[in-house]
Amino acid sequence: MADTDCIEVEGKVVAVLPGTMFRVELQNGHQVLAHISGKLRKHFIKLTVGDMVKMEMNTYDLEKARIVYRLRNASRPRKRPVRSYGPRRR
Repeated sequence: MADTDCIEVEGKVVAVLPGTMFRVELQNGHQVLAHISGKLRKHFIKLTVGDMVKMEMNTYDLEKARIVYRLRNASRPRKRPVRSYGPRRR
């Protein structure tokens, strides 16, 4: 997509859908269907409900978007991910 054809907007993740798709609500109340970009997949950036994200939208289809960045959520601390190192020995 050319740089002139995209609009950058911010929104809040409302629902996590299968296939790395997300339902995101914009600040004006409009909801769009969004998927994550390749850089987020490459660096294993996890998104959950309530995360603030930056998206790119095409000017021709305002119902879909691509998530390009997860914004820091200062108001809500994130829990550390639970890592499994195999069965515990006793």
